[in-house]
Parts: sequence; structure tokens; C-alpha cells
Amino acid sequence: MNLIDKAFIRDPKHYLLQSLLAVVVIMAIFYFEVLPHIIIATSLGGSAFIVFTMPRSATAQPRKLVGGHIVGLISGALLYYIFFAGPLSELSADWRLITVLGYALAVGLCIFLMTITNTEHTPAVATALGIVSDGWSYQIVISVLLFAVILAIVRRLLQHRLKDLT
Repeated sequence: MNLIDKAFIRDPKHYLLQSLLAVVVIMAIFYFEVLPHIIIATSLGGSAFIVFTMPRSATAQPRKLVGGHIVGLISGALLYYIFFAGPLSELSADWRLITVLGYALAVGLCIFLMTITNTEHTPAVATALGIVSDGWSYQIVISVLLFAVILAIVRRLLQHRLKDLT
């Protein structure tokens, strides 16, 4: 059993370069787009992980990267308005079960919609959960979409230099 990947030992250049690229892209985006919502920030970090460690994987493709986050935003917003800003808001304030149901349905709806629209992007499920738990705003929507589009552009521009590290 090896603790460190043999490919890294043979050629650490791509591992270091792609990790540093992720740092630069995340810093640049978070510098201009402040995201105080930890779940949303975590989902975007997961997207960066996929793009910079598995750039040739299906889930790193622009359709899935951007489309998945769009589905996550829609799923989260829909369930947020039903459970926390709409007809069930009084119940969710009093009953923890209703709150948990809202969160779970946001995740389930996001999974369902991503699979039927061929936009499967695992971190986007956390986008749905973040929206339903923290609320919806234009700043969050713009930040998530901008982040996903920038990641897709960076991946496209650097695709000939990026290597799958898994």
C-alpha cells in the first residue's frame, strides 16, 4: 500500500501546477465575488477540484459544470420558496422535520433534474442545498454562474496542458 501516488513521485509537475492553478482561479473569483455562504463556496470548491484534477472527465465538461449548477440553483430556489418563504414557512419554523424535508427534497430534486437533463455535476447538489438552507439572492446566482463559466473557460483554454491526475 502506497501512501503517495506513484504517478506523483514520477512526475510531480502537473500535480503542483494544477493545484496552483486552482488556487489562483479560486482566489481571483472569491476576491471579486464574496460568497459568505459556506455551503455554496464548498460546492464551487468541489467543482474546481473536478476541473483541475479530472479535466477530461464527463463531469468537467461545460454542459455538466454550468448546467449542473443551474439545476442546483433552480432546485434550491424552488424548495426554498415552498418551504421557507412560502406556504410551508410557518410549519418549517416550528417543526424540524419540515425543515429537514425541505433540505432533502432540494437534494433529491437536483439529482433527478440533473440526471434527466444530462447535466450531472456532483458539487451542484451542494449548490441546491446551500440555496434552500441559506436563501436565494441575485448575488448568489450571479456568483455561482460566473464561477462555473470561468472554470469552464479556464478548462477550455488550458485543456491541452491539463492532465487527469486520478
